[in-house]
Amino acid sequence: MFEKLELFRTATAMATHAGQRQAIVAQNVANADTPGYQARDLPDFKSVFRPADAAGLPRATRSGHLHGSRSGVATAASFTTREEASPNGNSVSLETEMLKSVDAKRQHDRALAIYKSGLNILRSTIRG
Repeated sequence: MFEKLELFRTATAMATHAGQRQAIVAQNVANADTPGYQARDLPDFKSVFRPADAAGLPRATRSGHLHGSRSGVATAASFTTREEASPNGNSVSLETEMLKSVDAKRQHDRALAIYKSGLNILRSTIRG
């Protein structure tokens, strides 16, 4: 019964997206000096998130169905950013990656706050 609450699905999807974005940012920073490396990023959460009851959208019913994506957040495909490349062909800007990292942390913290708030509401409802 409680595993089907959309609030918790949304919070989980948001935290998952933040973790995926943080991993891509870390990969970009690790390759900041690699010649020819192109910086990557994820689309924002709003464009990736799909509510489970969205009309007309297919939903996965098991992990191997629909490329393993379940309702909520799909495994977002990263894309190459359009940053200006340095003379060696590397397009990673450490300043931009720091900002993306902070944004991902804020998104993750927001997801945790939503989750904790939902739990507190459930607890107070159960207690009466």
